[in-house]
Amino acid sequence: MTLMEQAQKNIVTKEVEEVAKYEQVSTDFVLKGISEGTIVIPKNIKRIQKLPRAIGAGLKTKINANLGTSPDHISIEEELEKMRVAVEYGADAIMDLSTGGNLVEMRKEILTQCPVQVGTVPIYQVASQTVRGGKKKISQMDPELMFDVIEEQAEQGVDFMTIHCGVNQETVAMLDRQPRVMGVVSRGGSFLVKWIRANKKENPYYEQYDRLLKIAKKYDVTLSLGDGFRPGGNPDATDGPQLAELSILGELALRARKEGVQVMIEGPGHIPINQIQSNVLLAKRLTHNSPLYFLGPLVTDIAPGYDHITSAIGGAMAASYGVDFICYVTPAEHLRLPDVDDVREGVIASRIAAHSADIVKNVKGAREQDYQMSKYRKERNWEKQREFCLDPIKFDKERAKIVPNLKDTCSMCGEFCSMRDEDL
Repeated sequence: MTLMEQAQKNIVTKEVEEVAKYEQVSTDFVLKGISEGTIVIPKNIKRIQKLPRAIGAGLKTKINANLGTSPDHISIEEELEKMRVAVEYGADAIMDLSTGGNLVEMRKEILTQCPVQVGTVPIYQVASQTVRGGKKKISQMDPELMFDVIEEQAEQGVDFMTIHCGVNQETVAMLDRQPRVMGVVSRGGSFLVKWIRANKKENPYYEQYDRLLKIAKKYDVTLSLGDGFRPGGNPDATDGPQLAELSILGELALRARKEGVQVMIEGPGHIPINQIQSNVLLAKRLTHNSPLYFLGPLVTDIAPGYDHITSAIGGAMAASYGVDFICYVTPAEHLRLPDVDDVREGVIASRIAAHSADIVKNVKGAREQDYQMSKYRKERNWEKQREFCLDPIKFDKERAKIVPNLKDTCSMCGEFCSMRDEDL
């Protein structure tokens, strides 16, 4: 039985117990959410997770960190170091988006060493294998290979997969009628648009969705239904193709639940601030309260080098309105492949966004953390402040810059510190 089927029979698994303890909620609460499809615990039956995490309504907002090689930069060792740093700084999930080098070996190492859930986008491997050596084009991807790769990755132990099932002939036709400034920015989405246009056939992932569900159920892989038409710039936000795809994903989510397959829905990457709430409410409504997984969203397009900030702003707002899972964005976004320092900055920025939203959502323990930090600031208890902060290393680094005789305060106010009760 899949985890969803076990939840529907009120069977408490080890993962459910661990999640309930971490979230400070009852196992009944977790079981109800999983059985109804509002909570997922991505966990492949082939893999042991040291730190299982649940995503969904009533739980802490979770963070995903992307990593992976590119055809221009291939270093498994570097990507593994990024993974370790991401987990150390609080990422709840890792996605391997590798497109260069030995993809199978890269994924094997991540699955072996990563203590948290691991996701992939299988069509990246399909595209890489298709064009390798310059023999074929993206539009010549073999539908059988599309499913073979999913089975291969599931057999390896991948916990959740992004599959772009909502990119179909109908939504592509709508895209053609409603041109965008940025077009299709999703790599997986763009591959399938090329394939559909060139072959004049239906997206195999949509047409053979039952086949996809069968594989997912066999390994208990959580499907992350991808937003192939997500807006890649604010001018394209909340348009027809985006919402049409979202409606299709809602129907597919119901079909997955019927088969006992866990599913979450991916959301847009660039949204102006005044459209974030409506996007979240629409997504929850159209997808029947499935867990939502947003990339950011980024609230402005003019801040390359600082997009971890633009996404943290959008992520905090989106999560406060109901998004359950936010994908980090690093300072390198739109510019280059991120390095280890970028990964650290991206995870911390997203954790700030997630915690800020959890305060608004009244997630258990969120307000208490802030209360304790305020208390220790008032007491000028630097050791306890360090304990409660998101980045103790950064805390130590900044404290080390002040002159020795000001260790009791900070160098901003010194002896005029407002937290001091003594009368000067």
